[in-house]
Amino acid sequence: MKRLLFQAASGLAVLGGVLALLIAVVTIVNVGGFAIDKIARLFGGNFPAILGYEDFVSLVVSSAALMMFPYCQTRYGHVAVDVFMNLFPDWFGRVVDVVSSTLMTALALFLGYMMIRGLLEVQGDNAMSAILGWQLWPFYVPGIISMFLWALVCMTQIFERNAHV
Repeated sequence: MKRLLFQAASGLAVLGGVLALLIAVVTIVNVGGFAIDKIARLFGGNFPAILGYEDFVSLVVSSAALMMFPYCQTRYGHVAVDVFMNLFPDWFGRVVDVVSSTLMTALALFLGYMMIRGLLEVQGDNAMSAILGWQLWPFYVPGIISMFLWALVCMTQIFERNAHV
């Protein structure tokens, strides 16, 4: 089970990375368009930027960023203060790890729940992006999946550590 969760977290992170790369490419093209427009204006012309660039970036980055959280948890990559933990016995460090992972699980579940509520609200309101006119609710789905996968990874780590406490 642990291996399957970690593979899912890795796959989701790679997909998030692909989306981040797509954002970078679109940003480069858009900036290039601005440069071409500056040159075209010298000759009385113009070159348009990418229509809806801001819509695209804001929607895709919200998905891409959240897709990396579960993978970060598999690597214990979230903020930790190990400097002070070296002053205490090992058993205390493990207890702190279990408590922090439990709180992280609760946070991930809460965020997943709130994202479901947000999805239902924007879906019910038929909310769309301002320029592109894209439905907003599908962009909640990767975040919801990510939050619940993050919670599952945390739970796996709790039981893993709890065996040693």
